[in-house]
Amino acid sequence: MTANDPHDCYRPELIVIPCGSRKLDHRAPAGDLYTGSYHRACRTTADALQPDRLLILSARHGLLDLDDVIDPYDTPHGTNNAITPQTLLAQATTRNILHLDPVIALGSAHHTSLVRTLWPYAHAPLTGTRGMGEQMARLAQLRKKYIPQHT
Repeated sequence: MTANDPHDCYRPELIVIPCGSRKLDHRAPAGDLYTGSYHRACRTTADALQPDRLLILSARHGLLDLDDVIDPYDTPHGTNNAITPQTLLAQATTRNILHLDPVIALGSAHHTSLVRTLWPYAHAPLTGTRGMGEQMARLAQLRKKYIPQHT
């Protein structure tokens, strides 16, 4: 799926968005904890696409529902305490969500590659962008396309 793909023919069963390094300084639901502009842009875009389910891929905790309450943390992807594909698989199996389709991964190439360890067929509308600026622009295009315009 790219910014120009027809989304009108299906509704995503699952969208997975990235966490973010900017967080509240206290324990909070995952849906409120991440405060950075990139995470918020991915979240707003996911909301516009109206998935049946929305999860956050946390670098430390793995797959989080928006109401999962967690403490702030400082764990970038690729470090010793970061989530592994094996742990993600165990989480997805426990949640019984491996069968979901279509799945959309909104996020960087690293985020998308982790999502695709579980859902190899996941759509990745930010693929081909060359950095955060282009990703933010693509997210804005997607939102504009799917948020009803008042005339």
